[in-house]
Amino acid sequence: MPAKLPTRSAVRRCASAGVLTLALFGAGLPVGSATSAQPDLSRFYRQRVTWSACQGSGAGKDMQCGKVTVPLDYARPEAGTLDVALGRYRATGTSRGSVLLNFGGPGGAGISSLATSGKAYLGLTNGYDVVTFDPRGVGRSSPVSCGEGATSTSAVTGDGTDHADPKALMELLRKVAAECTRHSGPVLPHIGTLNASRDLDVIRQALGDEKLNYLGFSYGTRLGAVYAAQFPGKVGRMALDGVDTLTEPLAEQGLASAQGQQTALDDFLQWCVRDRGCPFGQDRRTAGDQVLKLVRGLDAHPAPTGFGGRLSGHDLVSAIGQGLYSKELWPSLERAVVSLVNDGDTRGVAGLATGGLTPARGSGGGLVDEADIPVDNLSAALMAINCADDPDRPGAEQITKDIGRLRAAYEKASPVFGRYRLADLLMCYGRPGGTDFVRDRVKDVDTAQVLLVGTRGDPATPYRWTMETARRLGTSAVVLDNKGSGHTGYSSSKCVHRKIDDFLLYGSLPADGSSCPADPVG
Repeated sequence: MPAKLPTRSAVRRCASAGVLTLALFGAGLPVGSATSAQPDLSRFYRQRVTWSACQGSGAGKDMQCGKVTVPLDYARPEAGTLDVALGRYRATGTSRGSVLLNFGGPGGAGISSLATSGKAYLGLTNGYDVVTFDPRGVGRSSPVSCGEGATSTSAVTGDGTDHADPKALMELLRKVAAECTRHSGPVLPHIGTLNASRDLDVIRQALGDEKLNYLGFSYGTRLGAVYAAQFPGKVGRMALDGVDTLTEPLAEQGLASAQGQQTALDDFLQWCVRDRGCPFGQDRRTAGDQVLKLVRGLDAHPAPTGFGGRLSGHDLVSAIGQGLYSKELWPSLERAVVSLVNDGDTRGVAGLATGGLTPARGSGGGLVDEADIPVDNLSAALMAINCADDPDRPGAEQITKDIGRLRAAYEKASPVFGRYRLADLLMCYGRPGGTDFVRDRVKDVDTAQVLLVGTRGDPATPYRWTMETARRLGTSAVVLDNKGSGHTGYSSSKCVHRKIDDFLLYGSLPADGSSCPADPVG
């Protein structure tokens, strides 16, 4: 499921560095042994994927899984490797190759997403093998983790953004960064969209495709845009749905997301209060206050979970955010909160907050087994990738100076989501500065035309980001305006679905600036 909102687990399990699928065959070499200006990557580009039946993921008998091996560090390919997990549905007729899917996040696992929502993409099997992957640091591909306990984002949101002592907040944030480093192992310094894009090119070659045909959602649009900048001559038919920003710093991204999520929450509450069973009452004027009261109450007194952990207000906010991505999820969100309020049953909320993951049970060899993916992998990977893609790293003095102004702006944007989005911004403190490639060099790409879909009522990726990114990419960008609501258009708009399929399958592009009407309700 496409996602921009980070999800936070109610329970976190430590993930040892052993979960990394690393073959450190060059561990004995000195750091400076790689002197070539252009490292030899030919052995990675000579691979071919071996496919077999998938295990787990809820995959049916028609879904196949495989892997490719990529360098841990593309600048020093002799320093180690990791495996990237792949999944596919084969073409039903004559195949013209593959179309690669990324479902967003960052931190969303592709294989489990394709397994659970594969029917939505079966139309593409009329001409393609439909392939997805777990990017490095995500899912089965050397998953990162920040461990369990208080050293997590939820620890910051309880007192952190209101902390009386800025020095104590800085120390807590440093501890969080250190815990993430300790539990994630060697892959953490090499996570991020630049390396994921290079992995994508290795996957393209391993699949036997001359050019990359690609459908990316939400964060997946950032990945597609970076690929277009790194490998302009290898872009085939590329569609980007729910377009991410390439230029706004994390502080502005968080503010825009908080505003969008608050608007979506208001729409949900307007719907909910018409139902006598709405857990926030039947008075729309007070329903928002009831949400905030429940969230703050759980932050002060977390509810015990069936896993032996605790469910916090931050976990509830994560669940609400996931439930707001489409109107189809509203009934599930309502039932989950009703069970929590009436019966103290945290399972529904925890399931939404964690994306259905359960606590990890350790690690095995090769690719990580699905049951061994750390329960906080989605949130840990989201933080790691966003921080790796953003060069801004204000120091303690600057954060202390700005925290009051930022807190006020974020909580004005959303009383419910604001402080948690601000906490996500703070989580980059203590990590190395990220790359400036996305912000400074992904522009005016000389590629085949790329289809960008923006949804007017998108709570996670505002429509203006579509227009800004289109201007950034230059003449190659073709914009489709979806007049509907919800995060991304492919799964919620029949018109968008048809136009993306027509482009990917037949090369039929809509006119730049054309639109799709909102689907009728019901």
